[in-house]
Amino acid sequence: MLIEFGLVVVALALAFSCPTLGSDWFRAIESSFAKLGRNQGLSVLVVGLAALAARAAVLKILPVPQPYVTDEFSQLLLADTLLQGRLANPTHPMWIHFETPQVIMHPTYASMYPPAQGVFLALGRAIAGHPFVGVLISLGFMCAALCWMLQGWMAPGWALLGGFLAVMHFAVFSYWANSYWGAPVAAAGGALVLGALPRIIRRVYWGDVVVMGLGLAILANSRPYEGFILALPVAIALFAWLFKQNGMKLRTSIRHVVVPLVLVVLASALATGYYCWRVTGNPLRMPQQVDRDTYAVAPYFLWQHPRPIPAYRHEAMRELYINYELGVYNDTRSLSKLIALWMIRSASFLLFYLGPALGLPLVMAVAVLPYGFRWGTIQWPVRFFLLASAISIAGLGIEVFFSPHYAAPMTCLILVLVLSAMRQVRKWQWHGRPVGVFLTRAVPLICVQMLLLRAVAPALHLSSNAKQLWTAYNAKPIKSPHIDIESELQSQPGDQLAIVRYNSSGASSPQPGWVYNQANIDQAKIVWAWDMGPAENRELIEYFKNRHVWLVEANGEATHVSPYPIR
Repeated sequence: MLIEFGLVVVALALAFSCPTLGSDWFRAIESSFAKLGRNQGLSVLVVGLAALAARAAVLKILPVPQPYVTDEFSQLLLADTLLQGRLANPTHPMWIHFETPQVIMHPTYASMYPPAQGVFLALGRAIAGHPFVGVLISLGFMCAALCWMLQGWMAPGWALLGGFLAVMHFAVFSYWANSYWGAPVAAAGGALVLGALPRIIRRVYWGDVVVMGLGLAILANSRPYEGFILALPVAIALFAWLFKQNGMKLRTSIRHVVVPLVLVVLASALATGYYCWRVTGNPLRMPQQVDRDTYAVAPYFLWQHPRPIPAYRHEAMRELYINYELGVYNDTRSLSKLIALWMIRSASFLLFYLGPALGLPLVMAVAVLPYGFRWGTIQWPVRFFLLASAISIAGLGIEVFFSPHYAAPMTCLILVLVLSAMRQVRKWQWHGRPVGVFLTRAVPLICVQMLLLRAVAPALHLSSNAKQLWTAYNAKPIKSPHIDIESELQSQPGDQLAIVRYNSSGASSPQPGWVYNQANIDQAKIVWAWDMGPAENRELIEYFKNRHVWLVEANGEATHVSPYPIR
């Protein structure tokens, strides 16, 4: 981060001292960009393939990530369930031994998450035998969708540039590209919704309406709440445009916009309701609601009150829901702590989505606004982007919990604001010198430099803190101790039963997942279960009487596995 900030400072110094530096070279590149950008379909394809190629190119230094966080194991369970040809699994007779965060056990055994990310992970396994291929596909889909979205709002050359900025910033060293959380899917959904809006207004074509409906369906099945707060200003803008129509234009708009959109949204709602019905038994009750009602104490929103503490059967569950989640909620009860929390989250948001390079155009755009600036002087698209961003940020601010991928649906808004700022800054001159032109050229150049620097960091023996995964976009995967034990047990002959004795660490953040099983528990090579004492364990061992039984003593990063002492 300091290196990137230093490059920004150097770019500012060069912009004011020698703004024509490299002009011929930049003009040649911009000409090629403009030529490719005019073929909009090819541009979208190139950007999508570039995301796949860029992440694949660094596999030697940034290998296929291992699941680490409880959310990732839950998403992988969802993918495995779909590959079994089911939306949910029957509750296991020994379910009490398998309770784990982000997974429901009743009325079915299933992930608590909506199905969009699970579909991509299942697709990756179906195509190439590994869910990470699904992550790669989602990255390509996201970057292509962002490029397509930008084409609806600005010139093709700028849209192509925005697509490549997304590739460099999100699709290689970002934790989105190195985990199984699913943020690229939600980002793609938001891009489809925002990109369809100007096209619908310009040409009133039912195909654009279908794309918007598809984006809404993706948002509803990836990040429903954050997707809703993005869709709200889009819906307001669409209805404001519709109410301005009259006569034949109004009838045409209703026939080609309102009717198709209602039909697509209705079909999406029915499909989502069917999924919820198969998992929870109620088409209006999401799996996440079942999980939260069963295990959680802390609410999702600031104005809500904690639930009664349930009777936890496993210390790992209590540690997550009481020590961590309730601790975060309690911090929001104090105004001073809440303000500090908002400041920390704002910093992580800006660090992840912008960083110094993409933040530069926004800062400069504000700095070069003419004196006596009035809101009405800004074109309506930019006003819409700013208002939609404000609504999304306000919606995120009232949530108790936050991580950068929560804001994934508004990735499209952030990127279009950055590009709009770059267009504004490019026109700016200082004492007749093209300072703005140089600065807009410097932004993608800095992104390329940082991408190359991160790629060669291992060869240069530059250290990288694995915990940066949670705070920065220049991250590498974290390896869970669960994976080493699993590899050891996979090498053993026959089927295995691993009983995990969890030593509570009283941690203030979620710990690696230990007890996570496949969709078909009885047919799995390894079955993971919690240690519940000799009597309860004996019942479990008797059920899995043909398996080798192991005791896994999990104590943070220090783990030990040995044959279970059966007496």
